[in-house]
Order: sequence, then structure tokens, then C-alpha cells
Amino acid sequence: MGNKPILVSRPSLPNLDEFVESLKTIWDSRWITNNGDFHQRFEKELAAHLGVNYVSLFSNGTLALISALQTLRITGEVITTPYSFVATTHALHWNGIKPVFVDIESKFGNIDSSKIEAAITPKTTAILPVHVYGNPADVEKIDEIADIYGLKVIYDAAHAFGVKKDGQSILNFGDLSVLSFHATKTFNTIEGGAIVCQNKKMKKRIDYLKNFGFANETTVVAPGINAKMNELQAAYGLLQLKSIDEHTERRKQVADQYRKELQGTAGIGFLNDIETIEHNYSYFPIFVDDALYSMTRDELYFKLKDNNIFGRRYFYPLISEFPSYRGLESANPNHLKNATRTANQVICLPIYPDLTSTEVSRITDIIKC
Repeated sequence: MGNKPILVSRPSLPNLDEFVESLKTIWDSRWITNNGDFHQRFEKELAAHLGVNYVSLFSNGTLALISALQTLRITGEVITTPYSFVATTHALHWNGIKPVFVDIESKFGNIDSSKIEAAITPKTTAILPVHVYGNPADVEKIDEIADIYGLKVIYDAAHAFGVKKDGQSILNFGDLSVLSFHATKTFNTIEGGAIVCQNKKMKKRIDYLKNFGFANETTVVAPGINAKMNELQAAYGLLQLKSIDEHTERRKQVADQYRKELQGTAGIGFLNDIETIEHNYSYFPIFVDDALYSMTRDELYFKLKDNNIFGRRYFYPLISEFPSYRGLESANPNHLKNATRTANQVICLPIYPDLTSTEVSRITDIIKC
């Protein structure tokens, strides 16, 4: 117990002196919100970095997701996954939309595209998949299904900052993609988020909605909300872009060390890199098979905790098991067997750029004992 605590994540911070210089500029201008210079620059530089057409910045990812559904005027039922952070489904609830849960595929934890069509009803208007742990969902199949049935697709890409598939940003699939810049993410602006879209007209509607629906000083074109990113966050984000590639490389080294040291440990599974994907190493989940391992997932989770190592059971319990949603017909555990099994096996281990090799070995030694 004498060892210092190791948390599941530790936010990367920009250079403090550079941030202070940005703050001086903001203080001199006294323009601290409402589409200031840092906000505009951050949107442009972020779009260029990610390889997307347009980015609209938000104060957090949940408001971005709520606004994305408003942008596309989604109603009725939306097909989604129970294996995610609860904000995915809460965004539907806040828009008066009924979530329809579909099971996940067991390899990567993403929504099982082969089960989506069976869940479509006359009330279905959209699909809301998640790129779980930054591993892309089956975007080609999902977009194909959406085209056939006339559905919109909004990707919850909270885990997928910088992820590319065959050299193309994963954020360019679907109608919209939503990012989170929360402190626990690979790229953070303390709090923050964004919607990625493909055309100027769509960006204009998003920008209206995040600023109360104002089109100009006297015209409100829609019942929008206040979800703008402020200048301090935007200045912070601009500085974060300078080091994101270096930090991603370090996260990769941590992931590689975990794989090397846990390889061959009976009952401990983990995800390997996909050859066609440029990963961001946002999480390192392990999956505990208690039929092969020496203890259950929860026993290992608390053993790590007793040793001051604080992993997280992302995502446990399933969203479909929370009181708000478990009454839905689609929340029946018999229809969500892969999701239930995965939720009962997962522990996300600590991963961040300044996690040392010694600390990684300390974690794996406990797991292997």
C-alpha cells in the first residue's frame, strides 16, 4: 500500500508558460467567449489535424451529442448500443427519442452490424453507434444499411480522436461524428467536445443551435441551447495539438508493453491492433475469463485497487441495466448476451503518456500473480 496511486487516466496538459501567454492575449482583448479568435483558429487547426471538412466546437461532448440529434431533427426510435458510457443514451432521452438496444460483436465491443436490420421499425429514424475504445465500428455496413432504409447515422466518436481507417479519418463516415475532449480523453480541453460534419450548410445549422438558435442579432431560427466552447478552452486546445502525436506514440508504447507482459496469461484477453487502423490507444481493456483465470473480474479489480491501482470497469453495468432504460423491450439481457458477457469481464487498465515502464510492470505483475 506504500506505492503511489495509479489512476486509469491522467490528463496531459499543455506547457503552462505558453498557456499563460494565451491567457494574457485573452485578458487584453476581454473576449472570453462567443466565437472569438482562439475559437475560430482552433476549429480550423483541429479540422486540418483530423483530416475532416468542418468542426464545430462545444463546451462538452454530451451537449454536442444532444445537439447533433437536434441538427438532423431525429425523432422516434434510434438504434444504439448498450455498451457505452451512459451519456450516449441520455442524449437520446433528452431529445425525447426511444433508444433501441442491439447486441455487440464480441471481438471489439462495437454494435453488431448484422443485427441492426432486425431492429428497424417504421419509427426508426437513425443509428447511433459508438467507436468503442477507438476501434472503428463496421462503418461501411452501417452506412449501407442507413442508405437502404433512409436512416441518419451519428457516430459517437468520443473515443476516436485521430483514428484513421485505410488512411482516412474515421470521423468522415456517417452524417455526423461527435467527439469528447473531457479530461480523461486522449485529447482534452479540460471539458469540451465537437461535432464533425461534411458541408458548410450543416455546420451553419450546428453553430446556430449551439448559440441559442441565433442567426444574427435579432433572428432566432431554432430553439437552440448554450453549448459554445469558451476562449480559454479553445486556447488550451490549440496548445494541446502541438503534443498530441508525441503523446499518442507514448500511449502506444504503454499498450505494447502491456501486451508483451500479459501475453500467455491464462484467462486474460486483450485487443490487438488492427492492421488497417491508425489507433489512438485511448484505452487498454483486458477481459477476465474466470473459468481460466485464478479469480473473477471483480476479485482482480479489487485486488488492483488494494494495491493502489485504479482501473475502471468500462462499461459496467450496461446502459440497458440502469433503471431509466431496463424496462425497454430491447434491454432484455437475453438479446444482449455478448454485451452482458463483455461488461462482466472488462477492466480498463491505466494508460497515459507519463505512465512509466516500471509502473506498467507493477500492474502486470499483480495481474500475473
